[in-house]
Amino acid sequence: MKLITAYIKPYLLDRTREELLNVGATGITITEVKGFGRQLGHTELYRGAEYAVDFLPKIKVEVICCDEQKKDFVNAIISVNQTDKIGAGKITITHLEEVIRIRTGEVNQEAI
Repeated sequence: MKLITAYIKPYLLDRTREELLNVGATGITITEVKGFGRQLGHTELYRGAEYAVDFLPKIKVEVICCDEQKKDFVNAIISVNQTDKIGAGKITITHLEEVIRIRTGEVNQEAI
C-alpha cells in the first residue's frame, strides 16, 4: 500500500479530485498549507505598496492506494497539474506498513 501526497495549486483541487475518483480513489484528505520551493515566494503590489509573499498557498492532497493503483493515481494528479511554469507542485510516495479502519477493525486492503 502507498500514501500518495501531492502539493498542488488551490484552483486545481476540484479537477484533481475528479480525476482521482475516476481512477478508483475511495477517499481523499486535503489540507490547506503554505510553503515555497525554488521560486522562494514573490512580491505583489497592493494600493501602490510592494510587499513580499514568502509562503504561497497550496493544497496538500493525500490518498491511500494499493501498489497496483499507484501509477494510475500519480498519472491522474500529473495530468491535471502539470504545467511548464515553476510552482506546479510536488508528489511524494510513501510505503505504508499497515492500514486499519477504526470503525470495523479491517486491516490493509479491506481498510482502504
